[in-house]
Amino acid sequence: MDPDTVAKAFVEHYYNLFDMNRVGLASLYQDASMLTFEGQKTQGSQNIVAKLTALPFQQCKHHITTVDCQPSGPAGGMLVFVSGNLQLSGEQHALKFSQRFPVILLSDFVANLWMSRVYGITSARNSSDMKPFSGSDVPSDANATGKLLCVQ
Repeated sequence: MDPDTVAKAFVEHYYNLFDMNRVGLASLYQDASMLTFEGQKTQGSQNIVAKLTALPFQQCKHHITTVDCQPSGPAGGMLVFVSGNLQLSGEQHALKFSQRFPVILLSDFVANLWMSRVYGITSARNSSDMKPFSGSDVPSDANATGKLLCVQ
């Protein structure tokens, strides 16, 4: 399967959960998983979900601008870099963000994840080539839980 297609499907799944049901992200993490958010490290599924649900906003919508991936490691993994805009409920201006996922294909958890806001930078890429995934775009080998990848 094309790594770009798999990466985009994972990103779509991850951000849909983040925007609609952050508690649902728990199924993508395990005890060894680690989140680094603006320099602060949080380890373990429950701690990561607690951190994400305690953010000072409850409603948001991620608008993805780029999803870039590269092959990584001998086990068929890849590095995925995501950038875009985060629109918070009630706010006029969106926040820029970037996120990095070291990914191992077809596993059931996110191991490590880096998140950061981007300050004062505008996107140099045109987002017109990014289209949202629909049900028919998700790779056919996704399992019943929708967990496509593991972030290493």
